[in-house]
Amino acid sequence: MVDAWRERTPPGFVFAAKFPQTITREKLLVECAQECGAFLKVMDRLGDKLGPLLLQFRYFRKDEFPDPKPFLDRLEVLLAGLPRGRRYAVEVRNKSFVNTRLLDLLRRNGVALALIDHPWFFGIEQLMRRSDVLTAEFAYVRWLGDRQAIERGTTRWDRLIVDRTRDMGRWIPALRTILDRGLTIYGYFNNHYAGYAIGSIDTFRSLWDGSG
Repeated sequence: MVDAWRERTPPGFVFAAKFPQTITREKLLVECAQECGAFLKVMDRLGDKLGPLLLQFRYFRKDEFPDPKPFLDRLEVLLAGLPRGRRYAVEVRNKSFVNTRLLDLLRRNGVALALIDHPWFFGIEQLMRRSDVLTAEFAYVRWLGDRQAIERGTTRWDRLIVDRTRDMGRWIPALRTILDRGLTIYGYFNNHYAGYAIGSIDTFRSLWDGSG
């Protein structure tokens, strides 16, 4: 399958991929070196089309991680064992996890903190007020939206059903700041953001072109 991705896409096309849920959900970073190795070996078949690899974590309840330290302990071990020469990003959805230790850990390993648009997370303006939130030589952005809310309105994903123009506009100054620092931005829209990822991309492109 990965070979087909490589062969069927044009030169310059870049794939981003998520680490398997076996690692990020089932084993939750514990004793998963074998799974990490197998995943990276397959992804390397993309060659120069290999983009960022995301460790995506769900929101954790208080009874799962009352304190971020145990999670960060596990993450520190896993990141130390990842081979260099690739681009990695980490997505957390608990605000309390975004502390000095996490950001220092990511920066030490050259790993990006995923900047996300999600109802439970910090807004981009609040994130960018922190001087240490850009932890790698690239930025990784995900416009996620409210999955439960939008699924009450549609399950077809073929048209925009929510006007997110104002929300998108809040991102533009931040992204221009990131570009001014010389970082590459990898950005991805989810269908759940406004009902139709391609429509969201078109809207954002128009806003971007109009703000220049």
